[in-house]
Amino acid sequence: MRDFIQGLPKAELHVHHVGSASPRVVADLAARYEGQASATRGSKNPVPADPELLAEYFTFTDFRHFIELYLSVVDLIRTPEDIRDLTYGVARDMAAQNIRYAELTCTPYSHLRRGIDAMAYLEAIEDARVAAHRDFGLTLKWIFDIPGESGPAAAADTVALIEARQPEALVGFGLGGPEIGVPRPQFAPHFERALALGLHSVPHAGESTGPETVWDSLRHLKAERIGHGTSLVQDPELVAYLGEHRIPIEVCPTSNIATGVVKDLDQHPIRAMVQAGLLVTVNSDDPPMFGTDLNHEYEVAAKLLGLDERGIAELAKNAVQASYQDAEGKRTLAAEIDAYTAQAR
Repeated sequence: MRDFIQGLPKAELHVHHVGSASPRVVADLAARYEGQASATRGSKNPVPADPELLAEYFTFTDFRHFIELYLSVVDLIRTPEDIRDLTYGVARDMAAQNIRYAELTCTPYSHLRRGIDAMAYLEAIEDARVAAHRDFGLTLKWIFDIPGESGPAAAADTVALIEARQPEALVGFGLGGPEIGVPRPQFAPHFERALALGLHSVPHAGESTGPETVWDSLRHLKAERIGHGTSLVQDPELVAYLGEHRIPIEVCPTSNIATGVVKDLDQHPIRAMVQAGLLVTVNSDDPPMFGTDLNHEYEVAAKLLGLDERGIAELAKNAVQASYQDAEGKRTLAAEIDAYTAQAR
């Protein structure tokens, strides 16, 4: 099964830019700026410069602790060159898993407030995207999200950046970070502006809060996909609505265990989601931080759902269907999945 998953052509829809940096890249950045105070902390960054120590560093006590450690890695990214190197490294790691298409969630506001020039940031990620397609055959698209803890000001600045220069590969507008104490309705005007620019609404919702956060995202942010949604199965009316409207759910099993929003894999709601007929996609979220990758997440899902190779292939096609690539791209990747599965069987 592991070999089948490794060779399976795949798409990934819920994976974070900084959160996908490999231990080697993070350790190199920590060494590059060792002893230097960060722009936001005013003190030495605590991220270890030894990649072997990062697994211990990325041991989270709860969701708040995860956000704190995530931002400590963000603090290590200080120049456009850092952005470019990180992005290209992420693409290389994706290609090694036979990921053919990915929508990478970036948080420009977090880097701009740390002193990186906005246009230089955009040029860095675009340069890496073009190089990744040339070198690895990987198609990258962007989702620009708001760090929820920074509030509506971050949303306003992010939309203003998009209005000033909208990247060709930008397909979505999201909302990440903590949910507790960060009500979704306050971001509604900014999502309206993003949707008017032709972007799709893809907020996190119901990860560390209840189903009402998912409802708020649907009603106020016009959500077209739901990030995580671990609590949505608690509300039968919500499950019925999501199923009726075929709104995809971006499920990240290992992430949910690591951050403590789900107690253990046996209690993960992905089974209930699939049994209810929801359009479920499998994703890795922040893979090196959680000691996983997309291939492993497919292994986890296969075990939880009792899938054989054909079932795994159908799960992979869910991600293709739920993606924001064009119709031809969807047809091509779905056909590759079918051909690979037929040959493997």
